[in-house]
Amino acid sequence: MRSPLLVISFILFYSLMYGQNIFENQKDAQRITPSELGIPASPIFDLMGVTPSQVVRTTDIKDFKVDWSLKSWTLSPNLSLQSQPVWELFYNRRPISKYQKASKIKRLLTTLDVSAGSVQNEELNRRIGFAAKMGLYRQKDPLLQPGIYDDVEESIVAKKKELDSLLVIAKANLAKNKNILDKPALMTVVQNLEFELGTIGKQRQDAINERSLIVVNEFWNALFIDIGAGKINTFFSDAFGNLDSLRLDRNTATGLWLTGGVGVGKYSLVSFLLRGHKYSENVDFKLENIKTGALLDTNTVAGNTLLTLGINYRYGNPFFTFFTEFIYERKGTTTPFEAVEKSFKTTPQFVILEQSVDWDIVHPFTINFGGDWRMNKNVILNFGIRAIYNKSFKLNTFLPVVGISCIMR
Repeated sequence: MRSPLLVISFILFYSLMYGQNIFENQKDAQRITPSELGIPASPIFDLMGVTPSQVVRTTDIKDFKVDWSLKSWTLSPNLSLQSQPVWELFYNRRPISKYQKASKIKRLLTTLDVSAGSVQNEELNRRIGFAAKMGLYRQKDPLLQPGIYDDVEESIVAKKKELDSLLVIAKANLAKNKNILDKPALMTVVQNLEFELGTIGKQRQDAINERSLIVVNEFWNALFIDIGAGKINTFFSDAFGNLDSLRLDRNTATGLWLTGGVGVGKYSLVSFLLRGHKYSENVDFKLENIKTGALLDTNTVAGNTLLTLGINYRYGNPFFTFFTEFIYERKGTTTPFEAVEKSFKTTPQFVILEQSVDWDIVHPFTINFGGDWRMNKNVILNFGIRAIYNKSFKLNTFLPVVGISCIMR
């Protein structure tokens, strides 16, 4: 089954390398705001590995977001919710000068993404988790570019001053008017002015967003470094969704990861992933009674780690991108017998039969390829094909993966 994959990879690589003319010809097309493409998958879906691209690129959502993941043929409601609480609580709808004058640490905290989500896997187990991600470095912060936002606050302050004056006059007219028939119209004027004043913060943020989108479009593949951490619990469940016992192995784990990327020219981005999972693994094996020769089936729980390394090449423009990536995974404790020796203490009467020791196999090599497509202003479709290989580089799994991300504006 290698040949079809190689053909597909060649076609994808050809389209990536020679598709520049297509993008160039679309520069003047009537499109949505370009950098609206920057809607990332949620951190918890990154940790669960249910996103089309496992080596994700960075973006700041600056809003609430919902993700829907489709993996394999099922249409189960796999959802996650994501937000940036520090930005929302302290900087959203405020003057941009508050962010620009903040310390580096405070600006760093505004990139904090928190998310929680749930996925039902192919074995109908329910995976529940939470994760957080934060940007450690941004080569180009769109909100710190000089001269871009100078007139925004001036116009907002002037508009607020004008609305305040009009509101004072409208309330005075309402108070002194004795004609009951005129009061509904005067009351409507007051209510409209109060409503517009109440949305002045949103008007400010919309104006800032319009400017920042231009900057993001120009520097979409600027250098970045992100760090993230999270926890996943997986439960055995029945057909009605009722949770039972906790499932061990890599389905239930604590994870920590580091991602980064750097642009190559105007249309390319090369990014990397370094991720570690710490989890408890269930290991089955047999004991042999030295005196009687009787065999006893048993198991133990062994602590283990899973290291994931990945590199991604992404080509595109602010409207849509294509990617191809390579993932390598390796367990910290590499053999099941070694895991049993570390976690299970036997008596002199029994001996472990090494050939009976069994655990979940990790297929170390994965090749993903796919892309991003903008469906409308607030929704992006992420799609990909996942090809998983064993240690002999023989194709074991060929799986389509689709994700939908939606900004809740």
